[in-house]
Amino acid sequence: MLSPEQVQAWQRDGYLVLPGFKPAAEVAAACARARAIVDAFEPDASTSRFSTQDRSKLADAALLASAETVRCFFEEEALDASGRLRVPKAESINKIGHALHDRDPVFIGFSHGPELDALARDLGLAQPQVWQSQLIFKQPRIGGVVDWHQDGSFFLTTPQTVTTFWFALEDATLANGCLWVKPGAQHDALREQYVCDHASGTLSMQPLDRTPWPTTEGSVPLPAAAGTLVVFGGQLPHYSAPNRSERSRLAYTLHATCGTAAYAPENWLQRSPAFPVRGFV
Repeated sequence: MLSPEQVQAWQRDGYLVLPGFKPAAEVAAACARARAIVDAFEPDASTSRFSTQDRSKLADAALLASAETVRCFFEEEALDASGRLRVPKAESINKIGHALHDRDPVFIGFSHGPELDALARDLGLAQPQVWQSQLIFKQPRIGGVVDWHQDGSFFLTTPQTVTTFWFALEDATLANGCLWVKPGAQHDALREQYVCDHASGTLSMQPLDRTPWPTTEGSVPLPAAAGTLVVFGGQLPHYSAPNRSERSRLAYTLHATCGTAAYAPENWLQRSPAFPVRGFV
C-alpha cells in the first residue's frame, strides 16, 4: 500500500500523514455515531474526569473497566468545584473509550478492513493486534492540553511495537489543537511507563529515562483535514495544545501492537480470555 518514498519517510521521521484515507460518508457516519453515544450518556457520580496533567485521576475502576466496554470521560474543565457541569453535556466529554472497535457497530466497521491491515503490515506489524480505540473530542474553549508523551508508555511490548492510527473526524488546525510531533525522535528512549498493579487496581507513571521532552521549537504541527489518517510509532513524542477556539477537534484513535512481540502484563489495558484482542481483519 505504501510507496517506497512513504516507507522511507516513515523510517526517517517516525510518522506519516495520509490525507483522504477515509471517505467523507464514513467520516460523517462516525461523527454522527459519536454524537449519538454522547446523547445517550447519562452522567452520574461514578463518571470520571480525564486529565493528562494529574494522572492520579486516572487511577480508578472506570479506566480499567473501559478496557472491554465503551465509557465516557469528562473533560477536566467541564465540571465546577462542586462537580456540576459548567457546559452542555454535548460539550463536556473529553473522550470515549476504549473498546469501540470491538463493541460498537459503526466503529467496528470503521476500525477494520483490508486497507488498514495492509497499511499496518507495511509499517512493520506482521501480526496486527488492535488493543484500544478512543474518540477524542478536544472540546471548544475547554479542550485540555495533552502534554508531550510517547504512546509506548501505555502499551509496552518487547520489542516495542505499538503503533498509533489517528483519524481526523473534523478538521484539526493550529487553532483547535492539532497534533505536534518531533520528527526523527522515534529513536528516543522510552521516558516513562504507565504501570498497573492489577491485584490492587493501582495505576502509576514510573520514570525510565531523563531525556528532556521536546518543545514546539524544532517540532512540527500536523494540521489535518477530516478524513486524514496520521500514523506514528510508539516512541515518537507528540503533543497537542489546548483548544480555546470555537471549533471542536474530534479525532478517533486506534493503538495496535504486533502479535509476535510480548505484551507486558503490567500494561493497564488487558483483555479477558472471553474477549481476546484481534487484528484489522
